[in-house]
Amino acid sequence: MDICVEIGTAQLNKKGEELCGDSIEITSSGDDHIVVVADGLGSGVKANILSRLTAKTAGTMLQMGGSIDDVMETLAHTLPICKVRKLAYSTFTVLRVAGDGNAHLIEYENPPCFCGHGNGLVNLKKTERILDGKAIRESNFVLGEHDWLVMITDGVLHAGVGKVWNLGWGWDRVGLYLTQTYNPSQKAADWAGEIARLCNNIYGGQPGDDASIAVVKTRRPNNVVVLIGPPRNKDDDDMVVDKFMRSGGIKVVCGGTTGNIVGRVLGREVRVDLSSRSHRVPPIGIIPGIDLVTEGAVTLVDALDKLKGSPGPNSFKGKDGASRLASVLYNADSVHFMVGTATNPGLYGEGVPNIYVYKEFIIRDLIRLLRDTGKNVTEEYF
Repeated sequence: MDICVEIGTAQLNKKGEELCGDSIEITSSGDDHIVVVADGLGSGVKANILSRLTAKTAGTMLQMGGSIDDVMETLAHTLPICKVRKLAYSTFTVLRVAGDGNAHLIEYENPPCFCGHGNGLVNLKKTERILDGKAIRESNFVLGEHDWLVMITDGVLHAGVGKVWNLGWGWDRVGLYLTQTYNPSQKAADWAGEIARLCNNIYGGQPGDDASIAVVKTRRPNNVVVLIGPPRNKDDDDMVVDKFMRSGGIKVVCGGTTGNIVGRVLGREVRVDLSSRSHRVPPIGIIPGIDLVTEGAVTLVDALDKLKGSPGPNSFKGKDGASRLASVLYNADSVHFMVGTATNPGLYGEGVPNIYVYKEFIIRDLIRLLRDTGKNVTEEYF
């Protein structure tokens, strides 16, 4: 089963430091993701440079096909052991996840990664080997739905040392907190932020060390198919609706005429939900078996406006069709547009704004915006 990988990060700077001594590097190529969490020795500018160099080197080399042996050899020559403190100049954790869920975890002197499924922790089988005089821990495993990993630096474990807890927050307490707060519907970024905020509170708002969190969550991909407009050839109505219904994922129909075609072909009543009407957007429709039915041009324009800027998970709370459409598209991992190319005479009447006349350009802008946000967007025209 294909999975969708979500990655979220959060960091705290040591009290009095403008730069974090930890670095997080994320590289993605298609469905392949690499996450590197590096902890530079000490704090401040020097630690920041060392950790950034480590994270960037490891992430880039692995993305280009290098092995962890190559990475360790390069870092061994770049970042030697501190002669005074007998410590590595930078420790790190590396996670690589493929689209099929196969994962490879490498840990070098960072705290062990938390791995869980649902609200329980999972013990990974790890092997240890020596590379260039450095002991690394490795694990190969397969991630499935509702699995998660939390990678941290030791600043998280040290929170509250000598205050809230003599020995700090600690690995066991952090693990217990993660199992109690895991929520499959929560975004990885939001969970990472919550962990960081609690860590900061345990420090009393004055972190005694840099602290970094990288959260990786898996779930089923959220696929959406959007049917917009009638086919140019009316004889293709049945074929297009049949293809639309066979498509997997959330089904959205945009356009009054399009909705009526879908209802007629499926033999299902099309009703109007007047409670969804707003001063800007016409009400949505209801067709059994279809997740969302909206008006066309006006709704598309307003949804596009809502998606521009910096929307967040709570940005689309309205009941109107544009808010619902924007929410569906915002939360999608992949979107497939089925666009009918028949001319709609209603868009060329007197007093209709030009922006609605050029609906095809609105669709192109919407597709471009979604692609720019990293979503997999495909399209076909009828």
